[in-house]
Amino acid sequence: MKTTATDSSPATPPDAGPAPIPQTTSDPATVAGSALTTLAALADLPFRALPRRLLPGLPQGGLSAVLLKATALELAILAGHLVLYPSGLAPERRPAQGTGRVPGPGADQAAVPAATPERPPVLLLHGFIDNRSVFVLLRRALSEHGTRHLESLNYSPLTSDVRAAAALLGRQVEELCERTGQERIDIVGHSLGGLIARYYVQRLGGDRRVRTVVTLGTPHSGTRVAPFADAHPIVRQMRPGSSVVEELREPAPGCRTRFVSFWSDLDQIMVPLETACVDHPDLIAENVRVTGIGHLALPVHPAVTAAVREALAADQAGGAATGTADTRGGLTVA
Repeated sequence: MKTTATDSSPATPPDAGPAPIPQTTSDPATVAGSALTTLAALADLPFRALPRRLLPGLPQGGLSAVLLKATALELAILAGHLVLYPSGLAPERRPAQGTGRVPGPGADQAAVPAATPERPPVLLLHGFIDNRSVFVLLRRALSEHGTRHLESLNYSPLTSDVRAAAALLGRQVEELCERTGQERIDIVGHSLGGLIARYYVQRLGGDRRVRTVVTLGTPHSGTRVAPFADAHPIVRQMRPGSSVVEELREPAPGCRTRFVSFWSDLDQIMVPLETACVDHPDLIAENVRVTGIGHLALPVHPAVTAAVREALAADQAGGAATGTADTRGGLTVA
């Protein structure tokens, strides 16, 4: 398993202003996506040159300022996502055979090249109580390069079992493969979506159909956050030691799917942080540490979307070696 790091810190000078607001458009998804991007940029400003005298109790190392900045960014993204959320409630309309057109929030309405074995279709899978609208910016970043057939799967917010959601995913994957004429696809999953994708690949034979799984802030080993939420059965399945997590610890010899896991050092949903890493001796896995952003920013931040695009473009034969390594010693805070 290979471990790399992605620095999400903005490259703009300290006194730079917010990103310019795009030209107005009548498309609601585009408007909401642009609003989300602008909110994120605005939230970033107050913490770029925050005087230490305003926060005398903070340590000189600056960790608390970074955490405040990341928290403000999370709140801005949440506000934008709440605006966009209704547009992703309806199931995505599937494209006609061979058209490459995928309607939906943030979808590129222009025809895209047909999928090939080297560039298979990509299926996006959202997290807990969310929908496909969470991928509006990631989807735009992928479709701008015009080389991917992109689709999203909405599973019900009332879903109470990871196994049932994984079975639903399996049916969708089979339908997508049949419709596009491809033997394998790639999957990008945020949070719970990544856990569902991994269960499908590792426990339901999905490695036959899935080339690469990219996970963003996924509790691979279970998370202890929000103990009061245990009333929900699927939350209990995301706890350390749950039957689902224990199943994923079982041997998976010969698993053909490559995993790329993005985990953030400021992800408040992953407790402990390292739970978002894939740690299994039988899996081909790469864990990518992202510095300075939280859970909601993972499918939104430009540095992450660019790294996801690179991960999907990578040749599987040149991926990480099978096996795991202890990455906790490399955990740093920017």
